[in-house]
Amino acid sequence: MERQTSASLHEEVGAEADRLAHLGNQEEHELGKYESLKRYPKACAWALFAVWYVLLVSFENQASGNILGIPTFRQDFGYLYNGKWTLYANWQSAFSGAPLASAIIGCFGGGALADLVGRKPVLIGAMVVSYAAITMEFVAVTNEVFFGGKFLNGFATGTIATVCVTYIGEVAPLAFRGIFTCLVGFSYTLGPLTSALIVNYTGTSTTRWAYRSVFCAQYGFAFIATLFIFFMPESPWWLMSKDRSDAAAKNLNRLGYTGAAAQTRLVVMQKTLEKSQLETAGATYLECFRKNNLRRTLISIAPKCMQAFSGITFASSYATYYIQLAGYSTEDSFKLQIVQQVVSMIGSMMSWYLVDRMGRRDLTFYGLLSLTVILLVCGGCATASNNPAAIRATVAFIILYCWMYNVSIGAVAFTVLAEVSTPRLRAKTVGIGLAVVNGLNMMWSFVLPFLFNPDKANLGAKVAFIFGGCSVLCLTYLYFQLPETAGRTFEELDEMFQKGIPARKFKGYKPEAQALGEIAREAEKGEKT
Repeated sequence: MERQTSASLHEEVGAEADRLAHLGNQEEHELGKYESLKRYPKACAWALFAVWYVLLVSFENQASGNILGIPTFRQDFGYLYNGKWTLYANWQSAFSGAPLASAIIGCFGGGALADLVGRKPVLIGAMVVSYAAITMEFVAVTNEVFFGGKFLNGFATGTIATVCVTYIGEVAPLAFRGIFTCLVGFSYTLGPLTSALIVNYTGTSTTRWAYRSVFCAQYGFAFIATLFIFFMPESPWWLMSKDRSDAAAKNLNRLGYTGAAAQTRLVVMQKTLEKSQLETAGATYLECFRKNNLRRTLISIAPKCMQAFSGITFASSYATYYIQLAGYSTEDSFKLQIVQQVVSMIGSMMSWYLVDRMGRRDLTFYGLLSLTVILLVCGGCATASNNPAAIRATVAFIILYCWMYNVSIGAVAFTVLAEVSTPRLRAKTVGIGLAVVNGLNMMWSFVLPFLFNPDKANLGAKVAFIFGGCSVLCLTYLYFQLPETAGRTFEELDEMFQKGIPARKFKGYKPEAQALGEIAREAEKGEKT
C-alpha cells in the first residue's frame, strides 16, 4: 500500500511539473515585447549589459583596420614605397590575422570554461587579460610589441564574444531574444563608429597620439563594463545544468522572476534540459557533431561563416585604405569611414524590427542575395580603374554593402547562433561558430593584403568578384537548410530537431509542446471559471 501511495504521489508531482512546463511554454508565446519589458526589466537590462561587453570585441577588431589608414602609423611601422609610407605586407597580415588565431583559442576555451565554472567568472577573467593587452598596444613603438598586444587581446575577445552571445540567448525573454541577439550585431557597428570618430579627430596628427588615442579609448569601454560585471547574475540555465536549482532560483529572482513565475521558469528549464539529455550523452565539443546535434551545429554556425565568405573582412577592414588608394585625401577617407559606420548602424537598427517581422530565414536569405548583387556590381565598377566616376561608384557600393550587411546577415547570424543550438551545448556551439568564422577571417586577413595591395596582385576592389562567387554557394545552402526559428521556445526547437522536421517546414509546423501549452492554458481558464 505504501509503495502504491508513493508511486501515486510521484506521478502527481510529475504531472504537476509537466503542467507547469506547458504553461511556462505557453506564457512565453503570450507575452509580447511591452509586457515582457514590463514584467522582466532586469532580465532585459542584463542582456543589454552583455551587449555592451561585446563592444570591447567590436572596437578592438575594427581599430586594427582603421589605423592602417593613419599616415603616422604607416610611418612608424612601415617603409617607403614609391615615395609613400606603406606597411609591410607580412606585418599587416600578422596584425589582422594573429589576433584571429588567438581568438579561435579564446572561443573554444571560453566555451569550455563557461560550461565548467560559469558565464560570469569567465567574463571577469577575460576582462583582466583585455586590460593587459590594451596596455601593450598603447605603449607599442615596434611591430613586435604591437603584434604581442594584438595577439594577447585575441584570447580575451574570443572568450567575451562566445560567452556574451550565450548569456544573451539564455537570459533574454523570448519576445526580445531576436532583438537582443541582433543588438550584438549593433555593438559591432557602434565600436567601429567610435573608432572612426576618434581617427577622424586625431588621425591627421603627426605624433603617435594619431593612433594611440584609439587604443586609449578602449580603456573607457572596459572600465564601464568593470563597474557592473561583479553584480551580474549568473545564467540560470547554466546553474540548472549543474543541478543547482536553489542557486538558479536565486539568480532568476535577480533577473526579475519571482514567486510563481520563478518556479515555472525553473520547471521549464529542467524539462527542456532533461529532453536535451536524450540527444546528448555528454556536454563535450565532440557531442556537437553527433547524431541530431550535427545538424543543429551546422545550421547554427552557417550564417556566421557566411559573413566571412560574403566579403565583410574587405568592407570593414580595408575600406579606408581603399578609399585612399582610390585617390581620396586622408581627411576625406576618414569622413567617408564615419559615413560607412553610421550607415552600418542604421542598417543594424533596422534589423531589430525585421528579425521578427520577416523572420530569421527570409532576412538571412534575401539579405545575402542582395549582398551578392552588390558585390558583383562593385567588382564591375572596380574594373574601370581609370574612370574617376567608376571609382567613386565603387566606394558608394562598399558603403551600400555595409548597410545591407548589417540589416541582414551581419545581425541575424548572432540570433541563429544563439537560438538553434541545443541548451546543454549552447556555449560550446557558439564557441565553435565564432572560432570557425575567426579562422576564416584569419585566412582572409593573410590573403587579402597580397590580393589587394598595389605592390602585390593589385586587385583592389575587384576582390568583390571572389566574395560574390562564394555568396552564390552560400545561398544554395541557406535555401535548403536554414529553418525559421522566430517565436519558438527552446523546448519547441528541441522537439522539431529531434523529429527531423525539414527546414522549409519549420515555420508552419505546430509542435506538441506548443499544442500542450495551449491545452494547459485552456484548462487553467476553465478551472478559474
